Amino acid sequence: MTDWVIDVINAAGYAGLFGLMVLECVFPPIPSEAILPFVGFSVAVGDMNFALAVLAATAGALTGNVALYVAARRGGTALVRRHGHRVGATPERMLTLERWMDRWGSATVLVGRAVPLARSAVSLPAGLGRYPFGRFVVLTTIGSAAWNTTLIGVGWALEDSWRKVEERMSGASYAVVALMVVAAIVIALVARRRRRASLSQ
Repeated sequence: MTDWVIDVINAAGYAGLFGLMVLECVFPPIPSEAILPFVGFSVAVGDMNFALAVLAATAGALTGNVALYVAARRGGTALVRRHGHRVGATPERMLTLERWMDRWGSATVLVGRAVPLARSAVSLPAGLGRYPFGRFVVLTTIGSAAWNTTLIGVGWALEDSWRKVEERMSGASYAVVALMVVAAIVIALVARRRRRASLSQ
């Protein structure tokens, strides 16, 4: 798997990275942990630019997640039940994610981007629940950019040892989740304040 990812990125550069990240959303056996650390190594040796790599990876992740959101919103529960397992959305996981969406809303969309096995699946309950599309795009972009920046950054720092990223990711993953939780709380507080202000007018 890793060798194939390397070949794609070496051959197609940023376009290949974009395509791989789209696939990562709709075909979870290709995890971002197998893609982005090598991208970080490519940055370290001067073959890629850090900012452009993050941009391409985030654009790919956003495209894949929007496709899942739209499919769930238009296809409904029947489509998700039939094909959801392809992106890791088992009935049990869907039930958990739907409960999270009901309780936490925006925080689920944002923080879910840094949670293994939920990064793509969270787009389905968002689509089923007709979560506001514009907000979904913004939060998915922020969450995906944070996750992608972390993985590329760790790969960049490790250079030749980039294959060891999975061993180093536990702490970094928790840090990303913590930052996203803080951001989600801020977003929720701002939204609540605006809602109260509009009701008092």
